[in-house]
Amino acid sequence: MQPREPGAGPAEGDVAVTSPERPRGRLQSRRARLWLALGGGIMALLCLGGVGVVFVLFNDATEINRSEPDIVADAFLIAYLVNRDDQQAVLYTCDSPDLQAIKGLRDEIVRREAEFKVSVSVSWGALYRAPTGQGQEDVSTQLTISSAANGKMNSSRNEDWVLKLQEQSGSWRVCGAAEAA
Repeated sequence: MQPREPGAGPAEGDVAVTSPERPRGRLQSRRARLWLALGGGIMALLCLGGVGVVFVLFNDATEINRSEPDIVADAFLIAYLVNRDDQQAVLYTCDSPDLQAIKGLRDEIVRREAEFKVSVSVSWGALYRAPTGQGQEDVSTQLTISSAANGKMNSSRNEDWVLKLQEQSGSWRVCGAAEAA
C-alpha cells in the first residue's frame, strides 16, 4: 500500500474506520431524563402547594376577629392594658370612642410602675355579654390589677368594668369603657 497524503479521502478498497460507540452516561438515556423531569415537576408542585398552605394558615392566624362582642372586648383589653399598644387597640375601637376612664386606669398603672419601681399587670375573669339595643352590647368583667417588685406580689385589687360595643358593618367595635357603678 502506498502512503497517502493526510486529509485525502479514503482510497478505493479502504474501509472507513469509526470510533467505537461510547457508552451512554447516566443522564444521557431518555428514560433517565424523563424520570428526572417528572421528579422535578412533582417537587415544584409540592413546593407550590406548601407555599399555598402556609399562606392560608398564616392568613387565618393573623386575621382580626371582630365577629363577637366578647372576643373584641378581650382583644381590646389585651392590646390596651396588657400590651399598651394604641395602634393595635385602634383595630378594635369605633371611630370616636369614649375611652377616658380606661385611659385614666392605664395612665395610673404606668405612673405607679415608674414611681414605685414595680411591675403592674392586669388580668380579667369571665366576660359577660348583655344586649342593650339593636347592634349594641355591654361586655362586663372584673379587672384584677396586681403589682409586683423583685418577683414578689405587693398588692392586688379588683375593679368591675363595662365595655360598650357596637356593631358596624358586621364587625363589633369598642365604643366606650368605664368602671361599673
